[in-house]
Amino acid sequence: MGVTTYTQEFTTSVAPNWMFKALILDSHNLIPELLPQSIKRIEYVQGNGGPGSIKQTNFHEGSRMKCLKHKIDSLDIENYQCKYTMIEGDVLGGKLESVSYEVEFEATADGGSKLGVSRLQSGWKGIGNAQLLVVF
Repeated sequence: MGVTTYTQEFTTSVAPNWMFKALILDSHNLIPELLPQSIKRIEYVQGNGGPGSIKQTNFHEGSRMKCLKHKIDSLDIENYQCKYTMIEGDVLGGKLESVSYEVEFEATADGGSKLGVSRLQSGWKGIGNAQLLVVF
């Protein structure tokens, strides 16, 4: 079993508290509204959004993927941090056991204004000798 990790950083003019609320706390409501052609619905199938909760994303019929599930590993609302793991879904392709994410939103100063910065760190666990090619 191998683990591959990569880190990405994005900058936005939206404050970190708004980004965290939209993309982490309220994503099950917001994302289907933003991507109605792709996402049918997102719902909690276990828990209510805190650590241990499992969120299922359902795609429209005819889509290449049927659904995927994420488990929330930790949630730090005060520091805008979330760790979660994709534990099930077509996107794992039978070659990946899971994909783990660490997301953190930070406030930064840029010319006196606060910018939201998100860091996304992903790690993949392969099944057996599965190899993963990452292209950026």
